[in-house]
Amino acid sequence: MKLKLLHLIIMMTAALLMAGFAGNVAAQQKTAQIAYVEWSCATASANVVKAVLEEKMGYKVELIPVSAAAMWQALATGDVDAITTAWLPTTHHHYYEKLKDKVENLGHNLVGTRIGLVVPTYVTIDSIDEMNAHAEKFNGQITGIDPGAGIMSKTEQVIKEYKLTDLELMESSGAMMTAVLQDKINKKEWVAVTGWTPHWKFGKWDLKYLKDPKGIYGGDEYIDTVVRKGLKTDKPDLYAFLANFKWSADDIQTVMAWNQEEDMTPEKSAKKWISENKDKVAAWLPE
Repeated sequence: MKLKLLHLIIMMTAALLMAGFAGNVAAQQKTAQIAYVEWSCATASANVVKAVLEEKMGYKVELIPVSAAAMWQALATGDVDAITTAWLPTTHHHYYEKLKDKVENLGHNLVGTRIGLVVPTYVTIDSIDEMNAHAEKFNGQITGIDPGAGIMSKTEQVIKEYKLTDLELMESSGAMMTAVLQDKINKKEWVAVTGWTPHWKFGKWDLKYLKDPKGIYGGDEYIDTVVRKGLKTDKPDLYAFLANFKWSADDIQTVMAWNQEEDMTPEKSAKKWISENKDKVAAWLPE
């Protein structure tokens, strides 16, 4: 009887210890929430960051696709930890100026970016101020992306400032914009789209930016990593990694190009890139 009681006590103790161990493991699971807009550059960046955090730092990462406005709001309220594609100083200027006191900017992770109106090189005009005279060739349209994007508000300003009265900005998405571009190029028809660099379309087709004499789109841009307030205290290793995260236009365009291949996904492309760029990834990891 005593042996049975002893055995029962041992079993119960072991069960409690195992439950406690499991609870500690669960408690130690590190998590991160990263918001992004489903643009090709943001998709590439967010997935590479996710792959490194999960494979090298033991994090469980949730990527949250949202509109640009929702992305910035979620960061400012602390509902997500970070964003890795804050286009500044122009594209996301209005979001950043409104919310900059509620977030922390960790600086550039990519430099030399640009936004503007993009056309195929066979289009014979070279400047935005020539567009209205050729509006019929453009079918009266400029193909845009999602309405919350900074480049869309800038393009609305372009239409007003350049008096492009015979052209209308069409809302769509990043994927729809490139689909329209491909269709028009296949037919050798004129088309103008809201464009940005880096983007895989420049590697696939012969394209050019229309000159912007009024400078409404601004000059060269950069992409910043921005995090929520308090992240440095709550998750110091995540903060340190994000502060170290920096890559080049060639790097991100490689990932974006892979994402367009039939047998690839953003997750596969990200894992492939980090496996082929071990030295760069190592430089991002906290000491």
